[in-house]
Amino acid sequence: MGPTGIGKSELAFRLALELNAEVVVADSKQVYQRLDIATNKPSAEQRRAVRYHMVDFVDPAESFNAAQYLHGANDALADIKMRGRIPVIEGGTMLYVDALCDGFSLTGVPPDPELRAELELLDPTALRERLLALDGDPGVDLQNPVRVIRAIEVLQVAGPPLRGLRTRKPPQWKALRIGLTAPLEVIDRRLGERSRKQVERGLVAETQSALDAGVPETAPVLTGIGYAEALANIRGDVTLDELPQLMARNNRRYARRQLRWWRRDPRVTWFEIEPDPLPAILKHVRSKA
Repeated sequence: MGPTGIGKSELAFRLALELNAEVVVADSKQVYQRLDIATNKPSAEQRRAVRYHMVDFVDPAESFNAAQYLHGANDALADIKMRGRIPVIEGGTMLYVDALCDGFSLTGVPPDPELRAELELLDPTALRERLLALDGDPGVDLQNPVRVIRAIEVLQVAGPPLRGLRTRKPPQWKALRIGLTAPLEVIDRRLGERSRKQVERGLVAETQSALDAGVPETAPVLTGIGYAEALANIRGDVTLDELPQLMARNNRRYARRQLRWWRRDPRVTWFEIEPDPLPAILKHVRSKA
């Protein structure tokens, strides 16, 4: 786990190669098909070398919640265990990682900073439509954006109906938590480079292709960082030259939220991303085996 853009995907891949493991991705955007650039999916070469789970299987016009993720991810973990392999869980979406590794009570669903940041960009009408698409009778004040956002947040975890919350139990396995960190200037530099490369790879064209295929602008995958800014470019609100800078700025804000989220957990062992952290991480993992 680690802030957006500082190498967690590459590390998960290399760690899986070294340990003969499989990767279970805990990311709310990588589940969607066809949208690959801003979701930072593993490359085709990586997927040929290592088996990945929970990637690239949901139609981007559809919504996908954390309850669905947990069902699929737990099935993947059971399959990996049955075949005598070990999993590397790559996060990712903070709530997905915590829900998978810790279990939770849906009456106390924790805040999801990533989702809230996306929802706060929507106007009240779009917020209500997003909620009612998840649950036609949520039983909350639809004129109150705070309550609507919270209801969406809970439904993304629980699934409908909101009136009948379920509970979950902690898993039978224990996670070894590894975090990646770096000085803020290193994070910012990497995020700037990644944003520029995403635009050069055709982010705007990929976004337009999704729209042409019928994916609505309000679809969850298009509200994420990268696609939201590309939509602004398509609407004429942001120039192509401005696009990477806007993406990098929003990614920096999100990366700082990620760091605050992960650093609250004393179970995480942190490793600096520069120089190469893999040897130290492998030593740590093998010492816990």
